[in-house]
Amino acid sequence: MAKDDTTTETSRKRSGAATTAALRARIAQLVWLVCVLCALACALGALLVALKANTDNALVVFVKDAASAVDLGVFDRRDGVLKFDGENAATKNALVNWGLAAVVWLVIGRILDRIIRP
Repeated sequence: MAKDDTTTETSRKRSGAATTAALRARIAQLVWLVCVLCALACALGALLVALKANTDNALVVFVKDAASAVDLGVFDRRDGVLKFDGENAATKNALVNWGLAAVVWLVIGRILDRIIRP
């Protein structure tokens, strides 16, 4: 093998490694973005419940449905991890359970970002 062939092969390996690193970085960014959007949906859903937003508004319904979908059933505002009784129970349940879901989404997103990123 000539010296030029070795140099060309080495530069191809470096180029391939750089491409792989760039792809992994882009995937990590995408995963982080999805997790942040899920956390945002949970946080906005809790905020809308706390503010007693108009449930006839399509945007309010969409955000609350999105929050309910991404809480994965574990942090449901009605039957979630923590369940409050008494006055303003629905608001407390939404704030605590969807707030916890938002934090969990951010932690999961950051962990996955660190694993995927080169």
